[in-house]
Amino acid sequence: MTNTSANGASLVLSSLAKTYGSLTVVRDVSLDVAPGEFVTFLGPSGSGKTTTLNLIAGFTEASAGRITLDGRDLGNVPAHQRGIGVVFQSYALFPHMTVRQNIAYPLEQRRPRLGRESIEGQVRRVLELVEMAGYSDRRPDQLSGGQQQRVALARAVVFQPKLLLLDEPLGALDKRLRESLQLELRRIHRELGVTIIFVTHDQDEAMTLSDRVVVFNEGRIEQVGAPQGLYDRPATEFVARFLGDSNIFRGTSDGQHLDCGARKLRLPGPVSAGPLAAMVRPEKVRVGRSGPGAGEDGFAASLTDVTFSGATWRVEARAADGQTVLARVADGSSLGIGDTVNFVWSLADVRVVSSGAAP
Repeated sequence: MTNTSANGASLVLSSLAKTYGSLTVVRDVSLDVAPGEFVTFLGPSGSGKTTTLNLIAGFTEASAGRITLDGRDLGNVPAHQRGIGVVFQSYALFPHMTVRQNIAYPLEQRRPRLGRESIEGQVRRVLELVEMAGYSDRRPDQLSGGQQQRVALARAVVFQPKLLLLDEPLGALDKRLRESLQLELRRIHRELGVTIIFVTHDQDEAMTLSDRVVVFNEGRIEQVGAPQGLYDRPATEFVARFLGDSNIFRGTSDGQHLDCGARKLRLPGPVSAGPLAAMVRPEKVRVGRSGPGAGEDGFAASLTDVTFSGATWRVEARAADGQTVLARVADGSSLGIGDTVNFVWSLADVRVVSSGAAP
């Protein structure tokens, strides 16, 4: 099987909203998803990402807006007639059925005229796809969590849906197994070419899996983009903080500098005047005895924490005015708590973001 856009559906969300009385949980969500695209809904709990997924699936009725799948309006289409595959975090396998029976169930319900031989053939195909061919006669309680998740995925794709919805499917697994299944999910997506909407609150997971990431905040879309673009160029302080560690400096801009009260920091070129925030990622910060050079900026601060974290050292410090700064460096073994050192960054690595509440 090859990954072609013909295997996936286009999905369009237009001004989608969901309210419960006076509470709005999804507000004015609009998004175009291309056939065969892997899109992740990312955000904290209560941000609206899972509710939006449930609206697409048909499990929840929209209060306003429109959902179209390959141009078909899903407004009055019940969930079981939308032809969408769904995988939940809880797996939702039938405990009294074998693996084979669990996977065959959607075919038997959707295509009752299919012969036994045809159903068995399709079940074998997806068991091989998820590398569970030797487990067809086992029941769910005889499987590990990762194996159960593979069976749930197989059951969701056996009837060949053009859209697959995954609601935090790896959230209950340990880190090592979760990372292993992320690679498997990428492989399966390449082979099937199905359009995937994946919900998670795990930033690393979103970055690893996605063609594009949709960042949700307070029921609306905060920003959409490719993983690296979102990380390198967040539009808002919320996105900057949610997608990994960041140094955020707030103040008032005069167009060239950011006045933070106790100090002025240089900005990367002319920007608008007024209140704003500037961001520098910790891995872009240099720690040492020398101060800023040409095209650089920074300040001295006293080290409050130095931690070895595997590939890098995490170095945190506080300046005399209380401003904190975080760096990730290749070698921090010579640094000690209480040392005063310079934290320096290139102006080219400074990103101006709109100020707002942190997640």
